[in-house]
Amino acid sequence: MRVLVAGATGVVGRRIVPLLLRRGDRVTGLTRSAARAAVLRAAGVDPIVVDVVDAKALTDAVRAAEPEVVLHQLTDLAGQDRAANARLRTIGTRNLVDAARAAGTRRIVAQSIAFGYQDGPDPATEDVPLRAGLAGVPELESAVAELPEWVVLRYGLFYGPGTWYFPEGAMAERARAGELVADESVASFVHIDDAAAAAVAAFDWPSGPVNVCDDEPAAARTWVPVFCDAVQAPPPRAATRSPGARGADNHRARSRGWLPAVPSWRAGFRAFAGAATPTSP
Repeated sequence: MRVLVAGATGVVGRRIVPLLLRRGDRVTGLTRSAARAAVLRAAGVDPIVVDVVDAKALTDAVRAAEPEVVLHQLTDLAGQDRAANARLRTIGTRNLVDAARAAGTRRIVAQSIAFGYQDGPDPATEDVPLRAGLAGVPELESAVAELPEWVVLRYGLFYGPGTWYFPEGAMAERARAGELVADESVASFVHIDDAAAAAVAAFDWPSGPVNVCDDEPAAARTWVPVFCDAVQAPPPRAATRSPGARGADNHRARSRGWLPAVPSWRAGFRAFAGAATPTSP
């Protein structure tokens, strides 16, 4: 297939690309960096340097690629700038969907989040409404659904190499600074490699949102101490429940054939425990 990956050099995108190439797909990768374009080319990808905020340039790029499927893995979180990421979700997604439509592309698979559901006692299924105030997420999902065939991957919290939840990541730094709180708020995680596998598997899924997370939603009082230990941080302080936090149910993804290779964050955290490099005594 002809596949266009928007965000091909991002933390998920750079794991998706080898999976596509092994399938024999012809892959076009979008990036804003000429240096990263060279890396993509060396890997066997047709790179296009373009800023997705530039609607005309993006439309020209997608038309040139003529993709059968667009994979939307655009994020802007390297500097932990949530406003920039929201802008990319809103403007970047709008431009990407319009460009895909102009190119005659019918199917899009897009990255969203599984930690934006309204509060409740149980892990959320995809039918639970999203809570108000999610920067750019409703706009992203609404735009994606305009194409004839679409899948929104509502990912759990990413962990593993290159993510915030890794010994060199932003959350490990916060843990070592004593900033993480062990309360009753519930989260769902997904290993970054499982996230990439789901994106490729979704080529054959029916349209709709799908939670992509592991099998064990967990309260922060359970997972935060394990994470702190894995990244050589001091034990966290306990607190009361944070509002608006619940895990996600992954049964829909499992029913469509996706099974997490790392079914629990427990095993995932243990796997990188030895890689921790503490920055404070």
